[in-house]
Amino acid sequence: MNPFNYSYPVNVYFGEGAAKENAPAELSKVGPTVMLAYGGGSIKKNGIYEEMIKILEDAGKNIVEFTGIMSNPTYDKVQEGAKLARENKVDFILAVGGGSVIDCCKIVSAQAKLSEDIWEYEYSKGNRPTEFIPMGAVVTAFGTGAEMNNGAVITNTEKMMKSALWGAFYSFAVLDPVYTMSMPLKQVISGAFDSLSHSMETYMGSPRDTNLSDEINEANQRNIIRNIRATLKNPDNVNTRSELIWAAAMAENGILKIGKVTDFQCHMLEHQLGAYTDCNHGQGLAVLHPVLYRHYLPEATQQFARLATEVWGIDPKGKYENELAEDFISTLADFIKEIGLPTTFAEMGIDENTDFEAIAKSTIRTGGCVKKFTDAELLDVLNECK
Repeated sequence: MNPFNYSYPVNVYFGEGAAKENAPAELSKVGPTVMLAYGGGSIKKNGIYEEMIKILEDAGKNIVEFTGIMSNPTYDKVQEGAKLARENKVDFILAVGGGSVIDCCKIVSAQAKLSEDIWEYEYSKGNRPTEFIPMGAVVTAFGTGAEMNNGAVITNTEKMMKSALWGAFYSFAVLDPVYTMSMPLKQVISGAFDSLSHSMETYMGSPRDTNLSDEINEANQRNIIRNIRATLKNPDNVNTRSELIWAAAMAENGILKIGKVTDFQCHMLEHQLGAYTDCNHGQGLAVLHPVLYRHYLPEATQQFARLATEVWGIDPKGKYENELAEDFISTLADFIKEIGLPTTFAEMGIDENTDFEAIAKSTIRTGGCVKKFTDAELLDVLNECK
């Protein structure tokens, strides 16, 4: 295992009623003006909006609403939120929603305190912001684990880039599984697959020999697989939802990454696909993973074989390592079909004339990837996904 330092700044409140029980005390620590940030308005249909308003009003806060955060938050939306925060002298941001809302607010928090363009500040100058508006997150749609880290995925439509920016950690996060019960089932499964992808992408990094972080990761993957299946059988089961929301958090709270250099090449490729198509993130990952993983062979044979036996329960008796590795990929592909996620871009409604060459060329190559891809190889992957 590589050397590491581990500390964790997010105070997590988990369980039914966690917001009512814990948010008032957290809000008592912050200034009078709170930005309430959310997406398309689903929280007004399921009662969460009214609950948050009451908590904020009871805490004596002035409320500034930042609404309409889209599923793939844009850089323009970040700038809109930062301008709103500055104009209203916002003291605290309460992000209520899924990964898109939570990611957007991380960068709003930083940009509102920064006198220059944060994209140029981070990408051109190589800097990271150090001042932020403090924030809290209330998770209503899980999968990304966005509440657990300070990275955000933002789409810059002008540059045609869907890339990471770095903002603030949340001071607290509320994970109430009941808040997620109104999620459409397709979104639940898509989000849960994103959690599985996060776990696999971490696992595929280095070191590649067996280590404690990876063994914990194997358990997280088994949990996600089991509870996706259980959720499909009984979508109203709060316990399975509880397992999935915590598994999503575990995939991104740093524990699985301790001592690791992560892979995340599939995510980088899907991000650029999203920049050109505005596609659903979890669905894009589902299409890409099996195809990309076939291109990982033979470099990833050892890890794939271990995933076959330790996560998917494939019997190794009488099989060579490369056979187990291939079994893992085919089993993953079968699982994706089983849970109703798409297996081709056509099923996602992505035009076959999309500029896949530009997507391949603009995809970031990750240092921890087991395979070093060329533009041509990534283009092959994309073409095979059509």
